[in-house]
Amino acid sequence: MFGVALIGAVFWLWTPQHALFDPAEARDAARAYKARIVRDAFGVPHIYGARDADVGFGLAYAHAEDDWATMEEVLLFTRGELGRRTGKDGAITDYLMAAFDIATVIDTKYEKDLAQETRVLVEAYAAGINLYCADHAGACDGVAPVSGRDVVAGFVARTPFFYGLDEHLKALFDGDVKTVEAADRAREAFLKLDRRGELGSNAMAVAPSRTDDGHTRLMVNSHQPFTGPVAWYEARLKSDEGWDMVGALFPGAPLILVGAGRDLGWGLTVNKPDLVDVFHLETNKKQNPTRYKFDGAWRDFEQGEARFRVKLFGPLSLPVKRPVLRSVHGPVFETPDGYYAVSFAGAGEVRAVEQWFKMNKAQNFDEWRAAMAMQAVPSFNAIYGDRAGNIAYFYNASIPVRSEEWDWSKAAPGDRADLIWNGVRPFGSAPSVVNPESGYVVNANHTPFEASGPGDNPQRTDYPPHFGISDRMTNRGLRVQALFGGDASITREEFLQYKMDHVYAPNSRLRKLINRLVVDDAVRADASLHEAAALLSAWGGAAHADDRSAALAIRIGQLALGFLLNGEEAETPDPVAALRQAVDEFETGFGRIDPKWGEVNRLKRGATDLPLNGGPDVLRAIYAVDNPKDGSYTAMAGDGVVVYADWPTAATGGEGAPVIRIIHQFGAATLDKTSQHYDDQAPLYSAEEFRTPPMSLPELKAQATVDKVIGG
Repeated sequence: MFGVALIGAVFWLWTPQHALFDPAEARDAARAYKARIVRDAFGVPHIYGARDADVGFGLAYAHAEDDWATMEEVLLFTRGELGRRTGKDGAITDYLMAAFDIATVIDTKYEKDLAQETRVLVEAYAAGINLYCADHAGACDGVAPVSGRDVVAGFVARTPFFYGLDEHLKALFDGDVKTVEAADRAREAFLKLDRRGELGSNAMAVAPSRTDDGHTRLMVNSHQPFTGPVAWYEARLKSDEGWDMVGALFPGAPLILVGAGRDLGWGLTVNKPDLVDVFHLETNKKQNPTRYKFDGAWRDFEQGEARFRVKLFGPLSLPVKRPVLRSVHGPVFETPDGYYAVSFAGAGEVRAVEQWFKMNKAQNFDEWRAAMAMQAVPSFNAIYGDRAGNIAYFYNASIPVRSEEWDWSKAAPGDRADLIWNGVRPFGSAPSVVNPESGYVVNANHTPFEASGPGDNPQRTDYPPHFGISDRMTNRGLRVQALFGGDASITREEFLQYKMDHVYAPNSRLRKLINRLVVDDAVRADASLHEAAALLSAWGGAAHADDRSAALAIRIGQLALGFLLNGEEAETPDPVAALRQAVDEFETGFGRIDPKWGEVNRLKRGATDLPLNGGPDVLRAIYAVDNPKDGSYTAMAGDGVVVYADWPTAATGGEGAPVIRIIHQFGAATLDKTSQHYDDQAPLYSAEEFRTPPMSLPELKAQATVDKVIGG
């Protein structure tokens, strides 16, 4: 009997495989596409094809060669199958995918809402992944075959994390420590970003009227984790159907998310408008309810079941079932205070990939703006520039149409029909600046009301409070305004220098904190702190590698103002206590309180270990979560792929290829530690130098490290 029970238990716990994968079938499907993959001197893939679909096919194959393990994780995440690979942390996201009803959304809307050319692209991309799996036996067990629906699901699942849906879920469960910790783990499991980190960014554009040579200049500088599912991957994509872009994308994305082309380009930065509302439901039972009160009557919940598996060890995993409830508002969650429903932007929207595809294919500002007007991508600030001399800033936000009478900072009563969302406000309802007189637009995760020069900015009074538009001013926002607003004729060299600025503004939170601290009576009265006070008094505000005051000042700021120096989530709110703690940490870890910032702030990759300028909330953004008592830091987020684009305009003849420069913090070979491209860009990155990618085929062929054709 025991033997039978044991066999039964093993059978029950044995992790089932994904649908059977036929390599021959994958190779046969790949014959419908033909892509040329040429890798430049740094191993960066340049994908050429007759059709857009051929390029998407080739991109998938090249990216899988460099980063299959991460692509695999993204696919498992979007399918709600991450728990069987990573355990309980992944299981949290599996439950959320079921609660958000991702699979049903895709099944219902894939054919109906997506244009044929979009489906052709994502299916070609899936075919490229499947060909990679066919060519690498055993590499994709349990994941292949991949479908176009999987690719679209990746976009549907990711977008809410960027505007902070996970933060709203944490607030909803406030007081339930286990659930709050679970929301943190969900963020870390998906983003691979420490809970203290920020998905920040910079983007800047200047018009011909504000440059010394009449060119348009654009800087694309999105900050992401250096590794993981939302780390930037660099590629160049070019088809005979007019697709021609260079820039960055995430694993699982069949196109450029931020970058530049022959005639235009754009950068995105994170914004966090109010795109989530919570509704308190009256239910028919306190436990396991089946109905909720709405509009004066009882209504049945939509009921489903989340089924997922949680990895135990080896091939064994625990099958788990959890009920899933939905109301007219959205997914429903049980909390210590009852049942709450959540409405959030992007729910049920499958066209984000289509919007990005149209942005990639746009030939001019009108076409690009028409793509943005889809509002299928629910958030992000966008900075745009082009050859025609246009520059623009858009506070992109799918603001819901909702009652302006209710205070949306608190939970709304779920029984009131008049509080239900009623669509999305039209594009243009949120702040924007197009071709300002001042000739520049900027964003560094700061308020949209400081996007350009005086007289060109949107006005706060034009936007109601429920839009949730922040008045936050980052140090990066202060510096970018000072630099761009203070220079009426910006050269190419100055534009690049401004991007790499590593100074804290005199009116930044950190500089104000340090200035107050050095004259504090408690500091002056304590002889043991005089050396530290003198060190801080001498600090000029720069996060420069050779500076001996920066390390102590920045560490004090993080302790007293929070990891992002924004005055929130401080570990040691008392500045004097923060000073004492920082002094102790540096003496423990470095044997002195004044190590050079470059001895502390390091870029580490394999055997590479290099000093860095920059730090938290400077334009040369570098984030690390280490403690100085343990020695040097390891940069884990911030400047990833950085793209500079410079177009000649009509005033200068308007002809010729743009000047494009680019840099990546590591290199193209994301996972292969034996490859020279695992870290070959790191020395350039540390030195704040850009590469000039080869943009013509003859130039590319002259330096190619790989030149092959797949499919066909």
